[in-house]
Amino acid sequence: CNVNSKKRNKNPKLVPGGGVTELTVSAMLKQRSSSIEGIEKWPYEAAALAFEGIPQTLAQNCNFDVIQTMNAMQGKHANGENEWIGIDGNTGEIADMKEHNIWDSYTVKAQAFKTATEAACMLLRIDDIVSGIKKKQAPGASQGPSKPKIKEEGDADNEEMIPE
Repeated sequence: CNVNSKKRNKNPKLVPGGGVTELTVSAMLKQRSSSIEGIEKWPYEAAALAFEGIPQTLAQNCNFDVIQTMNAMQGKHANGENEWIGIDGNTGEIADMKEHNIWDSYTVKAQAFKTATEAACMLLRIDDIVSGIKKKQAPGASQGPSKPKIKEEGDADNEEMIPE
């Protein structure tokens, strides 16, 4: 089988760079979580916070005040002032990504989102398995390590202190 002869699925789509895509996804997840009640909204809120990690890291790498920069960008996205505002890593300023021609590959971005989501799900499954094992332990069995024993003077290596 010749690898070069295989037809590859090329997707030339681009999305805005500079953290714009992540801020947009985060805003949509927050909006969706506001319409859900109870613990079902927690995954949406957690994912929204996780997506904000990319623009936060970009701001930190550009030596910005992260909180101030995130508030400024989220404000411009939320009120519809400019949904293309992101961080230009070349100049280190908040800028319109469309005007500055800063783009990311849609395919790479989508795959990164999928991989991160799958990793989070796998961790949750592992946690579920571990908590299931703890529940299956016999009644009266120790649920964890016992309380550490405090060593008193003279207990170290079963030796007694010799008075001077």
